[in-house]
Amino acid sequence: MRLAVINDEVSQDIATAAAEAVRHGFGGLEIRSSGEVPPHRMTDAQLAEVRDTVLAHGLEIAGFDPPALKRALPRTGAEVDAVRDLLVDAVRRAELLGAPFVRIFTFYREGDPAPRAAAKAAREVLDGVPADRVPLIVETGMRTNSPTMRHTLEFLDELGDDRLGILWDPGNSVFSGWDPRPFPQDYTLGRDRIRHVHVKDPDGRASYVRLGDGDLPWPAILARLAEDGYQGWVSLETHWRVGREPLTQSQRDEPWGEQFTAGGLEASTTCMRLLREMAEATGAVPPAEAAI
Repeated sequence: MRLAVINDEVSQDIATAAAEAVRHGFGGLEIRSSGEVPPHRMTDAQLAEVRDTVLAHGLEIAGFDPPALKRALPRTGAEVDAVRDLLVDAVRRAELLGAPFVRIFTFYREGDPAPRAAAKAAREVLDGVPADRVPLIVETGMRTNSPTMRHTLEFLDELGDDRLGILWDPGNSVFSGWDPRPFPQDYTLGRDRIRHVHVKDPDGRASYVRLGDGDLPWPAILARLAEDGYQGWVSLETHWRVGREPLTQSQRDEPWGEQFTAGGLEASTTCMRLLREMAEATGAVPPAEAAI
């Protein structure tokens, strides 16, 4: 497997984020906001600058994270069109970046998760989206209709499109309250469809904390991924901050700009070091060549 970090968890300056990734022996940056601009609002020139900076540091683009399907279920044809337009444009942006996927959600839930209803709406949205050009992966999202692996699998079963994989984020499952222990049971249910993994450590539903101090057994998870032959990205999405209050729900919903990133440099570099140590100790990755 390969280690990455979401760039705006480190810095709004893409060069700083890339340099820190290299310093900690990571191989990629997953792209969200940069230079105070949300991912779905960057110009082509800004996207090209992000891509070129990442590549110039010897890194790969590990993914692209627009807020695709991260909204309430569409109720009208105009709303469906708006969701589709954002996703079609996200595919185009991902191609420009050279990203291996576009991350999508399953709409915000109203009450209990309704993955099958979300899939019916998503099927209408996906009609006409060029998903063959850049793969789409569905996140186990904290406030969405797929907060756990089983909900995500229900969504995919109803959708009936085998091209879509899963972005497994067990931290979201814990923080949602729907699965306080998503490993190993939740992982086992969907391991064959996992294409990407997000790493963060929740303290129940209160906040996110330093990697290793929360509820998830990350060393055991990394060891199991390695044992099962997982070869995708394991990408740090810190969500813990140093020197400020925990991120608010609004900041987690719209994770872009300095309002989101502030305090992330110290927190993320600490967690990058810890993630590499865990991954090396379990044999999930070879020792880093560069000293930190």
